[in-house]
Amino acid sequence: MGWGGGFGGGGGMFGGSASAASGRAGLPFGGIPSELMDEATKLLASEPEHPKSNVHFTQRPSEKERERLTLPNLIKVYPKWVVSGSLLVIITALTLQAGPLLTEFAIKNGMEPGHRDLKVIAACAIIYLVLALVSVYFQRLQVDVTGKLSSRVMHDLRIRVFTHFQRLSLDFFTDEKAGVLMSRMTSDVENLQQLVQDGISQFALQGLTMIVITVILFKTNVELAAWTVLLIVPLLFVFTVWFHQASEKGYLLARDRIALVLADLSESLYGIRVVTANNRQKRNIRNHRHVVGAYRDANIYTGRVNAIYGPSTLMIGILGQALLLGIGGRMVLDHQLNIAYLIAFFLYLNRFFAPIQLLVQQYNSLQQGRSSIIRLRELLEIPPTVDEIANAVTLPAIEGRITFENVSFGYNPDTLVLHDVNLVIEPGESVAFVGPTGAGKSTMAKLANRFYDPTSGRVLVDGIDVRTVTLRSLRSQLGVVPQEPFLFAGSIRTNLRFGDLDATDEDIETAIDVVGLRELVDRLPDGLDTPVHERGQTLSAGERQQLALARAFLARPRVLILDEATSSLDLRSETVIERALDRLLEGRSAILIAHRLTTAQRADRIVVIDDGGIVEMGTPRELLKLGGAYATMYDAWLASGGRDATRAGA
Repeated sequence: MGWGGGFGGGGGMFGGSASAASGRAGLPFGGIPSELMDEATKLLASEPEHPKSNVHFTQRPSEKERERLTLPNLIKVYPKWVVSGSLLVIITALTLQAGPLLTEFAIKNGMEPGHRDLKVIAACAIIYLVLALVSVYFQRLQVDVTGKLSSRVMHDLRIRVFTHFQRLSLDFFTDEKAGVLMSRMTSDVENLQQLVQDGISQFALQGLTMIVITVILFKTNVELAAWTVLLIVPLLFVFTVWFHQASEKGYLLARDRIALVLADLSESLYGIRVVTANNRQKRNIRNHRHVVGAYRDANIYTGRVNAIYGPSTLMIGILGQALLLGIGGRMVLDHQLNIAYLIAFFLYLNRFFAPIQLLVQQYNSLQQGRSSIIRLRELLEIPPTVDEIANAVTLPAIEGRITFENVSFGYNPDTLVLHDVNLVIEPGESVAFVGPTGAGKSTMAKLANRFYDPTSGRVLVDGIDVRTVTLRSLRSQLGVVPQEPFLFAGSIRTNLRFGDLDATDEDIETAIDVVGLRELVDRLPDGLDTPVHERGQTLSAGERQQLALARAFLARPRVLILDEATSSLDLRSETVIERALDRLLEGRSAILIAHRLTTAQRADRIVVIDDGGIVEMGTPRELLKLGGAYATMYDAWLASGGRDATRAGA
């Protein structure tokens, strides 16, 4: 069922006493209030079945996904809705324009001397009413069709943007603010949805209305119509061109600045604990005021442009009507034009200017939508820096030999972090990278997992260049436990299964015993089905790290990369984790990035990295005898009270 997992854990359909148990355990509220339980049960009973989505993801985008993002390319996927909407727009435009013709007919054939006929007037009025009702009906259908079209188009666009995020490399997310990316998925897509749902149909309707009216104006009186087209339309065109250029600049600026507002908000909320601890509230408010003020200035600019364009076009219309009234009145006095034709002409002339005013209002929606398309297009055209080659092959099951061959790398190509590194990690061997902060330890691990590609040189797995294989087949055999583990919204169970969706309950029970999670699981109100709150904030850093290790244990990779896996643990937890590591590393190649030498000394070999290169390499005993950089680190650690030093150095 669609909502079953979202309402609680394993204690019942909605988690039963989840909220009460959470309160007893000191956790935030995480269940359904008892007074709402009956209504929630009814709601779930009416919820339709939601079959699993058949998602097919490839690292390389399909031909369709590589299409340039334009409005026509977005809507052409649904030709039935586009054709239906277009036909409804045409019918609506035609039925709306029958009124002045009926008025003209009623005046000439029912009101003029010698042609007074109440039946004609009544018939025209009835037809007028019927056509108005028909127009309302077709407009309702049009709104329904465009609503369905916009919903489908925006659904596809959101999936496309989200899929593109999944393909992009880590350096993109390092350089870009999360709030800016959120604005692309929220405000930019919403602006585009408004354009598809209302803007396009209104532009089509009003544009077609102007065309129909122009034809009727020329049919009514060529001279007056010529004055309209040759004098008034060019002035409107000039103003519209200016407005297009000026407003596009303003709306693009507004899109960028609302992205910065969301980025600042996201950062402040994510770091609220640090903000509170350091009394940064006042300074944060001041900074946010500046960011919001910049967004306000962009909106003021676009508002000023609209304030010039709207009244100017209205004034042009009024002056044009005054001029044409004078010309038409003279023609009536000179018996060159019938009064009925003049009335019909002015009725249509008013309708000619009305769409212009409506288009002015809709032009804001168009410009906002165009600005959003430009920003989304720029995003979708960013290629991943780590990409699969066209003929990438599936990496077969590996033994676990990792080779760094003359590897140099820099996050900025002009500033290298690693210089000509050569290293071989044998199958089943555990190697610890130690050294000062910023020396390049984590960078080497990221190269092994192909989060980045070397600036020069090669990284090989079992003798195969990692750039020649698919990313999925490579990363499925390399497990990573980061220094700051991330927990997703859901239960403890779903977080443990993140690396292996097929893991059985028995596998999970084994994993929690191996990494020492049993005490935590038994203490939680719903055990493994206890909800994990945002980023696991209700758990300690050590508990989150243990969960990450259990997740890695379940995934059973051939190569394991531990990035400061015990840095957040107390001594007791560290002892438990070290015992778990012995089982976790058994028979696997491993890269251990460590500042704590207790972790490093469990490795078969230690590699000391400093200043972008390998300065020492060997077993803990060999490096101590060497008396170099590692021995200096060891002495400093020993002086600071490093535990089990005697045993480790024996």
